[in-house]
Parts: sequence; C-alpha cells; structure tokens
Amino acid sequence: MSETNCQPPAAWRYCGSQIKLWRAEASVSRAALADEAGYDCEYVKSMENGRRRPTLRLLQVADQMCGARGKLTSAQEYLKPEKFLSYSEDFMRYEAEAIVLSSYQSLLIPGLLQTPGTVRAYLNAHYPPLDDETLEERLAGRLERQLLLEQRTRAFSFVIGETVLRNQVGTVKEWREQLSRLLEVGSARNVTIQVLPLCGAGPELDGPFVLLETAEHEVLVFEEGQATGRLYADTDKVSSVAQRHAMILRKALNPEGSARLIGKLTEEL
Repeated sequence: MSETNCQPPAAWRYCGSQIKLWRAEASVSRAALADEAGYDCEYVKSMENGRRRPTLRLLQVADQMCGARGKLTSAQEYLKPEKFLSYSEDFMRYEAEAIVLSSYQSLLIPGLLQTPGTVRAYLNAHYPPLDDETLEERLAGRLERQLLLEQRTRAFSFVIGETVLRNQVGTVKEWREQLSRLLEVGSARNVTIQVLPLCGAGPELDGPFVLLETAEHEVLVFEEGQATGRLYADTDKVSSVAQRHAMILRKALNPEGSARLIGKLTEEL
C-alpha cells in the first residue's frame, strides 16, 4: 500500500472485486478458491476486498476455476508495484526534463548518485518492510534515473552533508564503492559534488531539497519528508529555498576540497 494513502490503490480494489464477481458467477466458494490456491480463507477475503494486492497465484487459480479465459490473469500487469512513490511522480517528470538540478542532502546519498548496494541497503531499512517485488521495482527505478547524468548538456550540482559520508551504509566494500562512485561522477564536466562540513547551526538544518530549472527557465523546488513530498513553483517559496541554497554553497567545501575529503574517507575504510 502507498505510504501516503489510507485507502488501498484502486487497482487492488477493482481487481479484487472482479475476482469476487467471477467467483460468484461461477458458483465457486471463497473457501474452495482459497483451498485450491493454498491460501487461508481470510487472506483471500482481504485480496477480494482490496486490502491486499491480489497475487499472481490467486489470479491464475481464480481464472481457471471460474472460466475467465485470461481475463483475470491479464490484471497482473496493472498490479505491479510502482517504481516511485506516488507523491514523487510529478517531481520525477520535471527531473527528467530539467536543464539544471541543484540538490542539498543532509541525510542520504542523493538518489542519482547511489550505487546498487546503497540503494538496496536504504530500501532494506524501510519500515514497514517492503515486499521483495516492490523493493526490486524501486531499485530498478532509481538506477534508471541515473541515466540523466549522462546527458552532458544538463548541469547537476550536489551538496552532501559530511555526516552522510561518515555514516557507513551496507558493508565496508559497498560503502567504499559508493564513495568511489561519488569521485567518479564528480569528475564529469556537467556534475559538481561538494561536501558540507560539520559547521554548527545554519540554513542546512532546515532539511534537504532539490531545485529544478526547466527549459523555460522556470524554477521549482521539491522537498521530501518521511511520508510525503512537495513540489512547488511559488516564487516566494522558491526564492526562500534559493537563498538557503546560496548560503549552504558558501559554507561547503569547493569541488576539489570535497574530492580530497571523499578520497580520504575512502582510504580510511
């Protein structure tokens, strides 16, 4: 279920209702369906009522028992987990077209810079735990986004808090690969990576954000929390975040100094 919605996704509810309708039409009891699929009756009930995502196994068994001739199994395509959280979909669309992306991250390695090991470690730490299929879809989606960095006519700027780099995620080998990835990507002519050292109170404490500039030179801001995110273009709000970003850049190490620090942390592992 989406982290931001109390109600289950419409696809779950619609598919569950279709299973129930086909079962009733074929005079197949829920108990019989559950027994044939190898599920508890209450588990099948929760899928029919849309509280759980109907499994491929249930769809296949229901399709055969109810004579649906593929009409139920075809729903599987619409039940696949989303690669991105629903609240970030607008941001992803603008990110894909932005000519300039400026990111400040105080908690995590930015998604565009994460290695597969780091992505998996972050997703494995999600609570409540993600099911395996959702985790793999999210992993694939995040890695696909990184192809944007290869478009050399777009500019990317990342400021990463020093505490992020010192907080090892995954194994030593995986974290060394992650830090090496930062050095590799930061050497590209369209990518700038800077480290914000530990420096007391400042605008960086207000949290992470991403500034996006579109091809029409409109600037938008995306701010993400634990369970929600906001994308806005209000000029006053954008100006406020842009000022914060400017202050953060003044406090950050330059790209060369940042690379030296990242290299030093890599050698210490």
